[in-house]
Amino acid sequence: MRTYAGHSSAAASNALYRRNLDKGQTGLSVAFDLPTQTGYDPDHSLARGEVGKVGVPISHIGDMDALFADIPLREMNTSMTINATAMWLLALYQVAAERQAAAAGEDPAQWVHALAGTTQNDIIKEYLSRGTYVFPPAPSLRLITDMVAYTVREIPKWNPINICSYHLQEAGATPVQEIAYAMSTAVAVLDAVRDSGQVPPEEFASVVARISFFVNAGVRFVEEMCKMRAFVQLWDELTRDRYGVTDDKARRFRYGVQVNSLGLTEAQPENNVQRIVLEMLAVTLSKDARARAIQLPAWNEALGLPRPWDQQWSLRLQQVLAYESDLLEYDDLFTGSVVVERKVAELVEGARAEMNRIEEMGGAVAAVESGYMKSALVASHAERRRRIESGEAVIVGLNRFETTEPNPLTADLETAIQTVDPGVERAAADAVRAWRERRDSDPERRTRAVAALERLRADAASGANLVAASVECARAEVTTGEWTSALREEFGEYRAPTGVSGSVGVSASEPGDALGRVRDLVARTGEELGEKLRILVGKPGLDGHSNGAEQVAVRARDAGFEVVYQGIRLTPEQIVAAAVAEDVHLVGLSILSGSHMELVPEVLRGLREAGAGDVPVIVGGIIPEGDAAALRAAGVAMVFTPKDFGLNDIMSELVGVIRRSRGLADLEVAPA
Repeated sequence: MRTYAGHSSAAASNALYRRNLDKGQTGLSVAFDLPTQTGYDPDHSLARGEVGKVGVPISHIGDMDALFADIPLREMNTSMTINATAMWLLALYQVAAERQAAAAGEDPAQWVHALAGTTQNDIIKEYLSRGTYVFPPAPSLRLITDMVAYTVREIPKWNPINICSYHLQEAGATPVQEIAYAMSTAVAVLDAVRDSGQVPPEEFASVVARISFFVNAGVRFVEEMCKMRAFVQLWDELTRDRYGVTDDKARRFRYGVQVNSLGLTEAQPENNVQRIVLEMLAVTLSKDARARAIQLPAWNEALGLPRPWDQQWSLRLQQVLAYESDLLEYDDLFTGSVVVERKVAELVEGARAEMNRIEEMGGAVAAVESGYMKSALVASHAERRRRIESGEAVIVGLNRFETTEPNPLTADLETAIQTVDPGVERAAADAVRAWRERRDSDPERRTRAVAALERLRADAASGANLVAASVECARAEVTTGEWTSALREEFGEYRAPTGVSGSVGVSASEPGDALGRVRDLVARTGEELGEKLRILVGKPGLDGHSNGAEQVAVRARDAGFEVVYQGIRLTPEQIVAAAVAEDVHLVGLSILSGSHMELVPEVLRGLREAGAGDVPVIVGGIIPEGDAAALRAAGVAMVFTPKDFGLNDIMSELVGVIRRSRGLADLEVAPA
């Protein structure tokens, strides 16, 4: 029983963890901030506005020590949601355990051998959905392979990879796609470990036994429960037939769950509680396919950062189910169900077909590099949005049953979410600079840090397993930014396909329908201006959750706009330069990490300084109303939040914003 937590600083997060453990939480699930996830120190220019926002900043061994102060790591099961820099965070975790052991007068090697937990470490889904990748696919897969080989020998209770279909569903994956893409990722990793020669064939079952999964559970209860049974069946077949694992226990499908956040609504957010409970039941009712660990989001996640009380509520949901109900007392409730067996067979058949398609392309890495999987997810998400907009998919309180009584939970929105003190970033930046200065002012410590980084570069170039060099970097007081920078020099960086340019969306429309009416507005405005309307969709900062931006870009293109979309992780300066170079009529910014108050004003200022201050800027994201009012006062034309789900309506608003910025009268929308 966990809650996904971490924010502001290592000390503040440590206090939160200890409170949660006192309340009955049985494991830790660490959320890292975006600079840590993408390999930057808090004082790097790309970390602006992002430090401590969506997780805790960890810059060096001192931070890791502080994060787990008074929490004996030998006794803890810790899940770390970390991918591109997973090897580095595991190295810091190991060294923190060694230091705890030494302080307790015990053998550090024994503590390390006893460590239990998980590093997410699934880079494939980062290219497809979450966006916290750093390096190209091949070296990223090498980092994973090295970690698997190392942990199987040195930290045998550790799950070195948590193949993560969770974010695939958030990016629009159907159940078939979620199963197939996760299994294809597992094949890529297991094949790489096998072919590396680092693990003898007779020990390969130990590798399979340490592969875990992190799955999404949506609100379609029966389908999601059957999906888990399909996962169990396919994993058993795959590990037996492809890898020759005969030990039933080693072939067990071990998975944890974060139930769905995509379906949580800003409108009538109290409804999110029953959604969360249904989703939890989908992964607990079927004993033969039951989750081993569950994380639940908070009811107000679509509004902003949940408070400790909100996290406590989610923990209590699990505790009521586990300790008050009789759910855990019975064998599988669905064995022999004709309905369930039929649905599981349908999902298995569809997943096998998609896995075969990916294998014919050359495997998961090739399907990422070609853009196939990303385009497929964008298309699936576009179809999901279409069904919600048309009312085919009912979302209670959002597109049906919208009338509501005043909500006491959100009566004071300023206190319904947690905010991060703006001083956190400045303090973290000052602290990491002071850390490097203190280290480098001591010739012996400086020499050790320089030597550790030189070894890391050399091992990266030679093909050696990189964990030992990373552990030495942790002991030598190297920082997150320094470790990543050394590997960037050898591996380079990568920009994944956006999936937007493929043939997706709802481009076919009948005259007179909603999209057709928007197209008419776009065309008429273009004729009046004498040029095609161009918009830039930009994602400033390190936020890699690009699903919303992609859907806006796709619908805008379908509506007749010329769309400039360059993907994630752009600086405000790059966005301004693109807007000026492309001579766009509107800039749309998407930010879900909470950094809107820092990054949006920088874009506005940059446009003014570039002589393009008349180009209107609109913003979308998880933005509290107080912040939205401040952004509008700063010059933002419109602010959209998750309650604004009608993309055609948003497109109409964009036309209106452009017309007003160009001194044109508003156009009347023709009736349906």
